[in-house]
Amino acid sequence: MLLTIDIGNTNIVLGLFEKKTLTGEWRISTHPHKTVDEYAILMEDLFSLKKILPEEITGAILSSVVPPLTPIFKEISVKYFQTEALVVSTQLKMGIRFEYEHPAEIGADRIVNAVAGYQIYGGPLIIVDFGTATTFCSLSKKGDYRGGVIAPGLTISAEALFQRAAKLPKIELVKPDRVIGKDTITSMQSGIIFGYAGLVERLIEKIKQETKEKAMVVATGGLSALIAPEAPAIDKVDPHLTLEGLRIIYDLNSRPIRRTSR
Repeated sequence: MLLTIDIGNTNIVLGLFEKKTLTGEWRISTHPHKTVDEYAILMEDLFSLKKILPEEITGAILSSVVPPLTPIFKEISVKYFQTEALVVSTQLKMGIRFEYEHPAEIGADRIVNAVAGYQIYGGPLIIVDFGTATTFCSLSKKGDYRGGVIAPGLTISAEALFQRAAKLPKIELVKPDRVIGKDTITSMQSGIIFGYAGLVERLIEKIKQETKEKAMVVATGGLSALIAPEAPAIDKVDPHLTLEGLRIIYDLNSRPIRRTSR
């Protein structure tokens, strides 16, 4: 069984694959100051709810945009699951090429999404990932990673309004019934949700104009289902794209499993 770990700024997403089938998925909060043992106990508790034993995990791969947590989860993999985790970087086999001035600067999450997107959907392709930041990645028909766009995420935008405007409250990110709000909360929700959908639509339009291609647009990330219905340019929502990308990269770089005894 393969353990996939996607470490983001807000959440850490865990997945377990039996061959090519995702059999379990969990989302936990990112806390950079938690210890190896604290995270490991939480993971083992989650796995035990599905009656999954640590020894059933025979491989691991992780992507991380939080550098302090990378060694934490590498140690968890060895100490608790007796397998050395593969860490995503542009040095691995990917099945795509990078047309990027400094490939090492590309976030691991963007790399993983690009690999999965191209393997599953082909190109040309635009991938929109709604995370702490919202990222747009452009891939050619031949699998060239051209680059993309990074914008403030929905949650960051909502938090900025709350923190910087003294009389505006903290709001729940839900779509209001109408664009014209009748109170402060629905007015803010309208501005964030519908305004953000407009940002997404415009950036997709600009990317297509620049590449002169009718690219398929795939959305992923925790808030993709909230924005996609308001953004007709999005063709498909794939909530498991990142985990699938981790599995694909692991398979492309498969090597003998390195295990240690407890």
